Amino acid sequence: MGKGWQVGLMFLLLGIGLAQGEVDPREEAKRQRELLLQTAGILPTELIVAQGEELFNRKGPSGRTMAECDFGLGKGVLEGAAARLPRYFLDTGKVEDLDSRILTCMTRVQGFKPEQIRRSEVVAIAFYIASKSTGHKIQVRLLFPQERELYALGEKLFYARTGQRDVGCATCHVTYVGRRAGVLRYADVLGKDKSWTNWPAYRYSNDQTWTMQDRIRACYGNIGHPQPNLYSLPILALQLFMAYNNNGAVVEEWPAFVR
Repeated sequence: MGKGWQVGLMFLLLGIGLAQGEVDPREEAKRQRELLLQTAGILPTELIVAQGEELFNRKGPSGRTMAECDFGLGKGVLEGAAARLPRYFLDTGKVEDLDSRILTCMTRVQGFKPEQIRRSEVVAIAFYIASKSTGHKIQVRLLFPQERELYALGEKLFYARTGQRDVGCATCHVTYVGRRAGVLRYADVLGKDKSWTNWPAYRYSNDQTWTMQDRIRACYGNIGHPQPNLYSLPILALQLFMAYNNNGAVVEEWPAFVR
């Protein structure tokens, strides 16, 4: 593929940067967060966490709540659990992230049918569980063969250049980061900028609540590539790869407040 897409991308990002006056999105997010606190007295993240707590303690068709679920540290133990995901679970025989583990708990433990589970509920519960890992360090392991195999797939996907624009995750987060105006100037650098700790998050720019699964799907859409399905293997693989490369990073605030 020729260089035309690169030139087009450069001018597109330059235009975005100029329109925004090269404002650091991290600093702007902090400013918007404080403005919202001053005007409303509460953040959307707090409301969603509260909703997630209610859903967590809601009884399912089996008569059980999600407190009967094991998120990796024992039944009902949430402190620091999200900071250790994705991981391999013996009861399912597969690697699961927070979103997919919530699905497992809602179906296997609570007795919900898959078609009864709404995505918005999964996200709200994920926000609540993730909030219990604020202040904890990311600690993701590669002990089981399934974890190592999925990591290898995630690494391959992260560096692959695909789609109509012949770009990939590494294009923004390794190759061109800091070398282009606008978006790429402030892109998170793999393993350096605590990128894993940015999600789940509330995006004030479009009033959306996203987990890392939503973020990955959006990124694929941005590069002109078909979006992988929620809870699919490519999404899990990328999450495991990125989480492992952010080991040791401290979760400053989950859920986060981002642009």
